[in-house]
Amino acid sequence: MSALLSDTALIFGRYARQTLASKFQILFGVLMPLLYLLFFGPLLTDLPLGSEGDSWQILVPGLLLQLGLFGASFSGFAIIIEKQFGVVERMRVTPVSRLALLLGRILRDAALFVFQAVLLVLAALVMGLRAPLGGILIGFAFVAVLTAALASLSYALALNVSKAQEFGPVINALSMPSMLLSGLMLPMALAPGWLDVLSHFMPFRYLVDAVRAGYVGDYASTAMLYGVVVAIAFVLVSVTVGTRVFRKAGA
Repeated sequence: MSALLSDTALIFGRYARQTLASKFQILFGVLMPLLYLLFFGPLLTDLPLGSEGDSWQILVPGLLLQLGLFGASFSGFAIIIEKQFGVVERMRVTPVSRLALLLGRILRDAALFVFQAVLLVLAALVMGLRAPLGGILIGFAFVAVLTAALASLSYALALNVSKAQEFGPVINALSMPSMLLSGLMLPMALAPGWLDVLSHFMPFRYLVDAVRAGYVGDYASTAMLYGVVVAIAFVLVSVTVGTRVFRKAGA
């Protein structure tokens, strides 16, 4: 265990330093959710959204998870670039734990997107968001868990493709329906019955509903319980899949 923790810290430090050296990656990653906040949020003010809480308490949780969804899903591009430059081959001959090679990466991703989530929430507070501190912290926790899960799957996929041209279309084909069916932008209570039923097969919906419950201070709701259970199950399955792929690839 001590070796795993040491190796994970080593890999995390390596990629954290790379991230800190790229200010554009840190700041511009939050640009799309911030634009939604600035230009889409005011359109929802005073509209009957069919959900508990005001428009900001509905929109901001969705934007937080959108940040994790799109950001983490494309994390695998880094692996493809590393394979092209031989970085993966050099790591293959080291005694570093294969699990640590994955955990170090996804912890860096989680730290990055939680930091971007903090920036997004600060901007939302300036624009009128009012939410309990506990709910805001719960939102950050869900961003971290979602990032870890999706980054694991993204890295696993990237190790099984040879070119970025193969990776990008798959991610787009999966992430867009996920965004639309999970109710990130608007609650699924507004959807037709058949679409609402279909959205229940999308795990991200439960995470969105849980964060929205937290933003109105409803910590003991069924939505919160389902969100926590689905998030834990999702990250455990995803990290297990990612670890097996890393071990199989020898990277």
